Amino acid sequence: MERLELKAAITVTDEGAIEAIAWPFGSADLTGDVIEKTADIDGDLPLPMLWHHDGAQTIGVWDHVEVTERGIEAKGRLLINDVARAREVRALIIEKAATGVSIGFVNRKSSVRRGGGRNLQSLTLREISVTPTPAHPGARVINLKADASATSKDTMENETTVAAPDNAAFEAAIAAVEKKAMDRLDKVLAKLNRPAVITDQKSDETVERKAFESFARRGVERMNTDEVKALTVSNDTAGGYLAPEQFLAEIEKNLVLYSPIRQVAKVAATSAGEILLPKRTGTMTAKWVGETATRTGSQPSYGQQKFDIYEIAAFTDISNRLLEDAAFNMEGELASNFAEEFGRLESAAFINGDGVEKPNGILANTEIETVETAAASISADDLIDLYHSLPAFYAANAVFAMNRKTIGDVRKLKDADGRFLWTDSLVAGNPSTILGRPVIEFADMPDQAAGAIPVIFGDFSNFRIFDRVGLSILRDPYTMQTEGQVRFHGRRRVGGAVSKAEAFKFLSNQA
Repeated sequence: MERLELKAAITVTDEGAIEAIAWPFGSADLTGDVIEKTADIDGDLPLPMLWHHDGAQTIGVWDHVEVTERGIEAKGRLLINDVARAREVRALIIEKAATGVSIGFVNRKSSVRRGGGRNLQSLTLREISVTPTPAHPGARVINLKADASATSKDTMENETTVAAPDNAAFEAAIAAVEKKAMDRLDKVLAKLNRPAVITDQKSDETVERKAFESFARRGVERMNTDEVKALTVSNDTAGGYLAPEQFLAEIEKNLVLYSPIRQVAKVAATSAGEILLPKRTGTMTAKWVGETATRTGSQPSYGQQKFDIYEIAAFTDISNRLLEDAAFNMEGELASNFAEEFGRLESAAFINGDGVEKPNGILANTEIETVETAAASISADDLIDLYHSLPAFYAANAVFAMNRKTIGDVRKLKDADGRFLWTDSLVAGNPSTILGRPVIEFADMPDQAAGAIPVIFGDFSNFRIFDRVGLSILRDPYTMQTEGQVRFHGRRRVGGAVSKAEAFKFLSNQA
């Protein structure tokens, strides 16, 4: 499977026209990546315009993408006359709730940058998304096409409104502002990417980075008061929680990459150790009556559903010499290690968890009905039966979930007329479909075998995920000190379970 990477701005007219710098040259994004001006950049036009990199929410197209001296510039249009979500996104842009753009691409060639990140030398664009949280702080919209019906709120903060004949002056003003901002950003990023040097003099580096570097390398006893105040502190976690906001955001992004269920499930944060959700267990019953016939009472019934929060934990030991001498991105290294393992464990539990000190996975839910294959392996008729076994209300938003091996088997299936059930997407970046519904690869789903459940079809918004603690890191300088090492403890608290069993159907192999 290709690894689709998301990087990164935006205003819109009444017709939905957009012009944006999707990636400015000369500076790194939040992960330290830089696209070189000489990079080989290609992609098939028109590129899909997605909402927040969601392949199921195409809101428009980018008709023109050009590599200029300033960066990757794009022109496109929201399909506000045909897509309801496009109209909603236009409203978010006008109200400044979504002011960024972010590119999705496949990295073909890159090299490691000193201090963290990569120099991207060859890539293929797959999509450009409208998003409230672009990966590149410099990505922004460069032009708002005005028309007679545009209102005052169509002009975003810091924009200069000029008459149509003065477009050249307007572009010159924008370029001057951009150069000043990019020069300042380059200086900040250059300082952030330098190896940390311990001195008694004050530095212009951000207090968050200084504080975390000091905490990781030397412990809290060497941190000054200003640095402690700049940290994010979890006051309900034993031992404290020390990590800058940018570090936590990177962990969350990596967790999404390792857990595809988060792309389709309903995710929420919680401040409690368990969640109780009201649930309707019975509905009203009505009947036709005559003019003076006796009416009968009917009362819906309600209950509660409990979601428990579980904990993932791991630790890693790093030598004192490596902590003192290493000239690399300490935050990025710890983030990558913890995120990879936490994401792998979480993804497996949401599918196969048994509820014992871990979430109760989908496959462990005994209330979900099962459709059994007519033979030992899956056939086209089995998938059609599975599709129509799910109520229409849920089928309209449902997706097929299966692992890569099962996908390979399903791609070969044909109907009675010899037509393949599998349909590849005609829009780059969008998922392939079976019977018109998207297919998502879940690595933790089982292979086909007697009695196994290799396919789930359902509306995954009815699988609820609750994040209690995104990431907690505790530095232990004592336990391993006799061996010249420092131990870092990482933990995460999360819960998840099916909220409505009727929103899912299993396809099991004949036993």
